[in-house]
Amino acid sequence: MPPSRIQVRPRLRSPLVFHPLGGCGEIGMNLSLYGYKDHWIAVDCGMMIRQDLPNTPLQSADVSHLAARQWVPRALFITHGHEDHIGAIAWVWPKWGCPIYATPLACALMRARMSEQGLRTDALHEISPGDTIESGPFSVRYLPVTHSIPESCSLLLTTPAGRVLHTGDWKLDPTPVIGKPVNPSTFKALAPVDMVIGDSTCADVQGHSRSEQDAAEALEALVRTCTGRVVVSCFSSNMARLKALGDVARHTGRRIGLLGRSMDRMVRIGLQLGYLDDFPSRIPTSDLGYLPPEEVLIIATGSQGEPRSALARMAQGSHRELDLTAGDSVIFSARAIPGNEEPIQRLKEGLKRQGAIIFDENNAPDLHASGHPSQEELETFYSWVAPRALLPVHGEPAHQQAHQNVARQYNIKTPLAPLNGNVIHIRGPHASLEEHLELTPELHFQDKGRRSRQRRPGLALALVVCQGHDGDWYRQGRVMWDIDAPLPLDEQELTDWLDELVPGLGPHSLKSLRRELFAHLQAYIHLHTGQQPALDVQLLSDQHQARHQ
Repeated sequence: MPPSRIQVRPRLRSPLVFHPLGGCGEIGMNLSLYGYKDHWIAVDCGMMIRQDLPNTPLQSADVSHLAARQWVPRALFITHGHEDHIGAIAWVWPKWGCPIYATPLACALMRARMSEQGLRTDALHEISPGDTIESGPFSVRYLPVTHSIPESCSLLLTTPAGRVLHTGDWKLDPTPVIGKPVNPSTFKALAPVDMVIGDSTCADVQGHSRSEQDAAEALEALVRTCTGRVVVSCFSSNMARLKALGDVARHTGRRIGLLGRSMDRMVRIGLQLGYLDDFPSRIPTSDLGYLPPEEVLIIATGSQGEPRSALARMAQGSHRELDLTAGDSVIFSARAIPGNEEPIQRLKEGLKRQGAIIFDENNAPDLHASGHPSQEELETFYSWVAPRALLPVHGEPAHQQAHQNVARQYNIKTPLAPLNGNVIHIRGPHASLEEHLELTPELHFQDKGRRSRQRRPGLALALVVCQGHDGDWYRQGRVMWDIDAPLPLDEQELTDWLDELVPGLGPHSLKSLRRELFAHLQAYIHLHTGQQPALDVQLLSDQHQARHQ
């Protein structure tokens, strides 16, 4: 008899697991996990500000499920120092306690934030662009790119499952105000990479993004035409813009003042690291109101309409040190983050009531340069690294779709557009969605450094909701609740508030409704009680009732 033939199936290599917790399908709050077998690492740890909630709490990604799944990262890698990439460190990292790798500027910013919260900072490890860090099966190489903050890097992640390029935030700026342009040979040497997990923020914009140098020249040209006091509001973490404004002040004969603690911190750190060596001496805040207006240039926080910012207090006429007068100019040198349009508009109306002249992206679009790549930059970058596939991240679904459209023109596979909570398996250029976890972001209320050592009270709420023919949700029946410790809440007042809130939320699914309702309830309870209870929200949907209403 002939020998039997045994078929041996090829053994599939273990996948690289990509688990985005923030930064996919929305702006801000960037946090991604990568896992190979039982070893996990995290990339970035950002936050966003919920302007639509009372007291504008900070919002971070939901990491509560990681410990139960044994997905706790053993190292955290930071791409750059913007708040939407490092701002949640003080709240999220203590749950992990792992080493943190970042460039000197990002380390300095995190060290300041962690020290304010009473956290140890010995987990911070400074690295230089170009360095490679080993963590278990991961080899992580830092690749310098241009962005609106120095020392920004993409990360090349190498594992047995393939090579993934996590771009972080980047652009191709030929004339950056700080640092050097991107070196094409650095990225051409990587080609081809299996997968790019890439920045989509401006993928729907045709052409090439403007250079920071162009924005600096536009700012100087405008300031030269202003006759009164000039207030410029920008992101405090945009160090290139701060350096440019220092140059503008010198060239136009104005003296610099800083308003806002984060602005003062960034300038101080920039001086320490040598990025702002030529920055002019700052005028004490208490002296700004006594100088002739035509001699003053103020850099202030508040470009996104933050209610506690220096600019907001000026708009209300309640700033302790400075009153705006007719003829003063307020320049918005930052784009409006989606979702912040209404508070920004209210801020501008308040500034106009004080007599200020407003310059912004509507009447002076040259005052800002995006830190993200437009379509021409994506095309150039992909001609360098020759990716076999793309997973678009950062930005909203429309930006991710536009990014996919660009990639397809160059025969780059686009297997899916990730969403927060996805668990994606990657093998070389192949990616598949294994499951989706419904996540509830955490809110953190800034109570002036006050930390309660008492056990958090618990509050469980259950309510029945229906969806009418018009798609709006509404509540019916009683609100059932259970409190395990005293919590001064009025049940009728809470019920009335829910009845007003629920129809305006409008998500399509019950899970999405719960997530939105959870955030609003956290804010409501904190506002009315000053406490942050452990909150459990259960929604029961009466679909039969909804169909017959």
